[in-house]
Amino acid sequence: MKIYVGNLSWNITEEQLNEMFSEFGKVVSVTIIKDNYTKRSKGFGFIEMENKADANNAISDLNGKEVDGRKLTVNEAKPKTDKPSFGSRERFRR
Repeated sequence: MKIYVGNLSWNITEEQLNEMFSEFGKVVSVTIIKDNYTKRSKGFGFIEMENKADANNAISDLNGKEVDGRKLTVNEAKPKTDKPSFGSRERFRR
């Protein structure tokens, strides 16, 4: 199950997130999303956990928890939706 983690401090590392979520079960992957140019964290990331029950426990326990001075937003990741590009005429068709 994939989990969204938002409102991360820029100081948080993938290793720290892995450690935090490993308390609830097996972590498959951890990714903090970074700016392509500065390589600085954008303040959110994704955790993939092997077991859905463990993931749900992590979500309920860590959502709203203060880490490095910021309250985390933790919930099930939603699939990315396709958005029309800025110049797309699709959004203007009737």
